[in-house]
Amino acid sequence: MRITDLMIKETMIMDLQATTKDEAIEELIASLEASGRINDRALFKEMIYKREAESSTGIGGGIAMPHAKTKAVNEATVVFAKSSKGVEFESLDGEPAKVFFMIAAPEGAANTHLRTLAALSRLLIDTDFIGNLMKTQTPDEVSMLFDTKQAEEEAAKKVKEAAKAQQTPDVIVGNPSSDEFVVAVTACPTGIAHTFMAEDALIKKAKEMGVNIRVETNGSEGAQNVLTADEIRRAKGVIVAADKKVEMARFDGKPVLQRPVSDGIRKSEELIRKALNGDAPIYRSEGKGSADESKAEKSSVGSKIYKDLMNGISHMLPFVVGGGILLAISFLIEQVAGEDNVLFQLLQTIGGGTGAFHFLIPILAGFIAMSIGDRPALMPGMVGGLMAVNSNAGFLGGLAAGFLAGYVVIFLRKAFAGLPKTLDGLKPILLYPVFGLLITGAIMFYLFDPIFGGINTWLVNVLNNLGTGNAVILGLILGGMMSIDMGGPFNKAAYAFSIGVFTSSGNTNGAMMAAVMAGGMVPPLAIALASTFFKNKFTEQERKSGLTNYVLGLSFITEGAIPFAAADPLRVLTSCIVGSAIAGGLTQFWQINLPAPHGGIFVAALANHALLFLLAVAIGSVISALILGLWKKPLEAK
Repeated sequence: MRITDLMIKETMIMDLQATTKDEAIEELIASLEASGRINDRALFKEMIYKREAESSTGIGGGIAMPHAKTKAVNEATVVFAKSSKGVEFESLDGEPAKVFFMIAAPEGAANTHLRTLAALSRLLIDTDFIGNLMKTQTPDEVSMLFDTKQAEEEAAKKVKEAAKAQQTPDVIVGNPSSDEFVVAVTACPTGIAHTFMAEDALIKKAKEMGVNIRVETNGSEGAQNVLTADEIRRAKGVIVAADKKVEMARFDGKPVLQRPVSDGIRKSEELIRKALNGDAPIYRSEGKGSADESKAEKSSVGSKIYKDLMNGISHMLPFVVGGGILLAISFLIEQVAGEDNVLFQLLQTIGGGTGAFHFLIPILAGFIAMSIGDRPALMPGMVGGLMAVNSNAGFLGGLAAGFLAGYVVIFLRKAFAGLPKTLDGLKPILLYPVFGLLITGAIMFYLFDPIFGGINTWLVNVLNNLGTGNAVILGLILGGMMSIDMGGPFNKAAYAFSIGVFTSSGNTNGAMMAAVMAGGMVPPLAIALASTFFKNKFTEQERKSGLTNYVLGLSFITEGAIPFAAADPLRVLTSCIVGSAIAGGLTQFWQINLPAPHGGIFVAALANHALLFLLAVAIGSVISALILGLWKKPLEAK
């Protein structure tokens, strides 16, 4: 497939009018929508900004490649645009972007489409090609330039493959006469653009330096050009330029540089030189220490704890949502048909204490432990979490069990490091499971379960007996936290706290859950209201996206407000935090109890004061919408 089969002329923008990043994204999306290549503008825009939140797609050199892979796309498409003035796009090199490629890939994109997008990414490493692209005046010239360049690339590839077939298998990309050899892995979350641009940048720089290199790509099609065990053994160093998890155990004992995929594109020479010089930490898949590890660029203790905690929470959330929704439905059925109803009992069994909710704390603890100590820590972490459930140590005990099990396994790896090499095979299948479980279980049984059981009981009693004033303050804090980062650390911390109280009280105390859910529903609803009643302050596309936020807000999907917050963070975040805090505080002032961890308006009927819960959400949303609408400047004044 030709690149121009995806880069259709009808969508090209030869003179982009945008002056800001958000305007550029809007203009590119509008071209996609006008050509019928997307079916849900709001969802596509949300996924574009979600990718931008991970790392800017302004890759430098005047190029920006915003991209998303989502069901909102009807047909794989690349929108080409160029700007004579340049747009500040938060590019990696700090320079304005002048050439834009918005990549829209459907969820079920065919392999041929993905390979074509990868080919496009590789072409953009060529600075001469980009220079020629900037000189084009019409869509026909753009198409001709790409067709010619791709034909040249394909011809060169055939020559290379023919030459490679006559060489020995040990000859790797680069200078065959050089003994210097490194291997690399590139990967980005979407696996469409940055993965392959980093690959080409590393290969190109290695050739200039006279260095042999082999690059494995972890793109949308999965791992390609997978490194062999022999190549890894021969390599002087390993470069992992990735923004997502890749298989690391195979690099045990090798100097490994772990960097963002953008560094593979912009800092390829630095990475290759460091890998060759051994200026990289020795990777230990089993946590064995090394003097070389002092060279590692270590993150702060706080960020490490947060990463481990989020690994547990992210794996726990599907159980919370799935089990919570089924529990909520079961409660509705109970109100109508009674607790003897067969369907009520079925949903209670699947979602409740013997079903999904039974796994919440063990899953949380297990994946926290796995983030710290890798796979050997998963089992003792889950068992420790289960012990916390059975001993009434609850959510806090589960957190402690996860961190305990992870560091117990790290301790065991160091303790067993001196064993003969012949016993290495016994460590993962016998020594770590047995001693990891024994030590974790013993500490949980004799120390953590009693301590955290007491703390948990005290905390639940305090929350159950809070005075109105203190309860309102706590509701204000939890509600406001839901809007600070809309799905980020503060949001997750508030939600995790309310889930902890909810599960520790036998799913009966949903007061904190009411505050958190009300606070989380406010931002998208406030955006929707503001864009509806202050039309002169929002673009047509923003007003259309605002309509989607009515549904997202009612469904307790706070993230629907993220694109608006990204475009105008000061006004949007401030107004939403105020409204969310008020909504959370009102739920506590009116002593609302909502025994369901998710669902928004669809579970509101379960609240002891359902109408007051909806009123709290409405008041918070209206206040936020008024602040935003009055504060935001009319479009004409921009």
